[in-house]
Amino acid sequence: MKRSPSSPTSATAAQILQELKSLGRESYKRVLMKNHGACEPIDGVPISELKKILKRVGPNYELALELYDTGHYDARYLAGLMADDVRMTERDLQHWVNTAQGRSQLGCTLPWVAASSPHGLTLARRWIDSASADEQEAGWATWSSLVSVKPDADLDLPELKRLMKRVLRDLCKAPDRVRYQMNGFLIAAGCYVAELTPLALEIADELGPVEADLGPNSCEVPLASAYIRNVQKRGTIGRKRKSAKC
Repeated sequence: MKRSPSSPTSATAAQILQELKSLGRESYKRVLMKNHGACEPIDGVPISELKKILKRVGPNYELALELYDTGHYDARYLAGLMADDVRMTERDLQHWVNTAQGRSQLGCTLPWVAASSPHGLTLARRWIDSASADEQEAGWATWSSLVSVKPDADLDLPELKRLMKRVLRDLCKAPDRVRYQMNGFLIAAGCYVAELTPLALEIADELGPVEADLGPNSCEVPLASAYIRNVQKRGTIGRKRKSAKC
């Protein structure tokens, strides 16, 4: 039987690594390393090309784990897109955070997958209370992803309000990367959960501009109050995302 052109195809991690090497762009690699904290090994594959591989291969739990374990920057980003979130175990996700390299994995790839897994809430709670700044960063980012995709009925709003007040109390004492994610969580709570918008704005106004040294990159800490009010003006407060991945 012929395979439909749109059907997922099998591939090995080694084959995909070879493909990534052929798709890499030196100019994009320099941008990722200079502005986004990426580190070797990396080929500099545009996300648009990674998504073409994803479309061809499809979600694949085992392959995603293998790709992440290569330590290759582009392969790890693809692993996050490819992961079958529902099958990810708590042990898988803890392994990913333990071996993460840089802000993109702790603040994006890992939280995206964790939030749609059965363990997102458990891990978000645990990680933000960890002594590890890496786990704290991943934990707050996971909270942001959770509020962006979960229906309000599935969220514990009193708990979220306590977390928002914790941001106000503890943000100034947090490490820079964690501070960035705490600010991001405040924005996410205010934008994706309408009932939380007034409290988010109140806290954001009291916090004012948040400063965080994110190293040699082009990222800036958004002003939470302005960000939330811009979403209000667009009339999209409370509009959820289909997936935290992008």
